[in-house]
Amino acid sequence: MAKKRFEDPQWAATQALSLDYNFCMGEFVGGQGLSASELTALAPRLAQIHQELAAERQSGGLAFLELPYQQEMIAAVRKVAKPILEWCWDFVVLGIGGSALGARAMHQALCHPQYNRFPLARRQHRPALWVLDNIDPDNFYGMLDGLELRRTAFNVISKSGSTAETLAQFLFVYQLLQGRFGEAKARERIIVTTDPEKGNLRRLVEQEGFPSLGVPPQVGGRFSVLTPVGLLPAALVGIDLEELLAGARFMDQRLKSPEYQKNPAYCLAALYYLFAQKSRNILVMMPYATALTGMADWFCQLWAESLGKKQDLQGRTVHTGTTPVKAVGSTDQHSQLQMYMEGPQDKLITFLEVGKFQNRLEIPDLFPDIEGLHYLGGQSLNELLAAEKKATAFNLRKAGRPNLTLRLPEINAFTIGQLIYLLEVVTVATASLLGVNPLDQPGVEGGKQTTYGLMGRPGFEAQSREIGESTPLLEKYLVS
Repeated sequence: MAKKRFEDPQWAATQALSLDYNFCMGEFVGGQGLSASELTALAPRLAQIHQELAAERQSGGLAFLELPYQQEMIAAVRKVAKPILEWCWDFVVLGIGGSALGARAMHQALCHPQYNRFPLARRQHRPALWVLDNIDPDNFYGMLDGLELRRTAFNVISKSGSTAETLAQFLFVYQLLQGRFGEAKARERIIVTTDPEKGNLRRLVEQEGFPSLGVPPQVGGRFSVLTPVGLLPAALVGIDLEELLAGARFMDQRLKSPEYQKNPAYCLAALYYLFAQKSRNILVMMPYATALTGMADWFCQLWAESLGKKQDLQGRTVHTGTTPVKAVGSTDQHSQLQMYMEGPQDKLITFLEVGKFQNRLEIPDLFPDIEGLHYLGGQSLNELLAAEKKATAFNLRKAGRPNLTLRLPEINAFTIGQLIYLLEVVTVATASLLGVNPLDQPGVEGGKQTTYGLMGRPGFEAQSREIGESTPLLEKYLVS
């Protein structure tokens, strides 16, 4: 078997992500920036966090950190994927949040922008991927209406097995498939990804015999992109799973140092934490590559759900966390940038920059008599995009607006694996600095439980009564 490129240390070294935080420092952005002494003062705490995370990892508390080394997951995913590839034209993910965003992000980053619209032969006989993460009835019906159900497989994803939106989608789809093809054929078109031992979906798998994959019990949904939650959709569209996990392993090895100057995760965590202490409560993730837009969406969920907490680990009320916002360069230079440049001094911008794109598009040298067109001729869209990113970062710096850049040499499975792993570790390290638990989501649970009550789920009658008792008050301020 031919050696894969990620097995070559020299190639891997050329694909290492880099972090440029010059424009976060006071010597470049003035009083709005950080001093070297502020970062140095945080170094002992970061070294302590390094030891704490290592101990927690050793005890199994941070199971997502071990995912890049779980080669058996790839074998399990391929075993499920193989028969699907023999007949499937469209593969549909039914999930929400962490059960959907990672698959969509990898598909957008690593597949052709028109992948789903290509005929099957152009896709090398791999299915199109659709991620239905919203129960808006018109959108859900409309997406199903465009599929050839005879050639469609549905991946029902819920770690807990109790996600109301996903279960409702499943029930609708399963009845539809049963009506069209009968019970046996309907079962063949459903793949369940859930907890390996417990929950409603696991019980359903055992009862009905659906093909299934397990999510490692200690891995939470928003950290599950490198489990079968993300790997099965990735495998079906042809993403190289070995290279993806190799990139994550490569990043893991880079994060062994406790020194922030050598550890990009701790450096980023320190920057995000210190600026949060300076009331920069909005964290903008701005990729200068359309393919990375989904990665920004994925990061926003990871960051918000992990760090937005009412209480710290001591039970004190803190209401902490910074608000993540997605922007896209160069698109949002013409919309959001005005706010970032001249609005409140409450934002920190993180750019995602790509060193080399797959294509280079030359700008024709036309209309020499019109200076406003002619100057572009002989250059490329690549150079223009790079210039716009550089100009945006520089002018933010001139305006005293801190910003930093994460640079991917290219967009490929190896660099995306690095990026995923890096941002997961950054999130956990920042949680340690803030003193909160990054693995729970108590603020989300209340909404889930009230929904259960409103929908008549046994055991949640109190939640239904609570909202019912407040209904008369809700008519006091109403314009109709």
